[in-house]
Amino acid sequence: MLKEDCASELKVHLAKSLPLPSDVNRPRIDLIVFVVNLHSQHSLRNVEESLHHVDSTFFLGKVSFLATGAGQESHCSVHRNTVVKLAHTYRSPLLFCDLEVEGFRTTMAQRLVRMLQICAGHVPGVSALNLLSLLRSTENPSLEDL
Repeated sequence: MLKEDCASELKVHLAKSLPLPSDVNRPRIDLIVFVVNLHSQHSLRNVEESLHHVDSTFFLGKVSFLATGAGQESHCSVHRNTVVKLAHTYRSPLLFCDLEVEGFRTTMAQRLVRMLQICAGHVPGVSALNLLSLLRSTENPSLEDL
């Protein structure tokens, strides 16, 4: 993501879990991306536990889920529908990506940077809520489809 061309300053903070340590100098948080490795039950549990530490207002367009390892379904210990239901429960977009493939990784980085720009208010005429409604209608199946 840091390699992508971005008109504004981009800061990425990686954390294995939430809550983050309290730090008065922490920059504003515009987007939280929960990464679930489909090859690890621990990854899913960690995300589920971390979700409890996120203020409910963030789920209005500033939280997204990224499921990795989707390209090797035979090795998955977390079923795709489990992550779909999790994203649906929190009314947040879900993206799938195989980060082992450089082309997919680059495309996902570009997409996340664009989502971040929107969530930060750097794209005129588009808000995080607009983005949420667009992503929900095109990518996430309804719960009835599961």
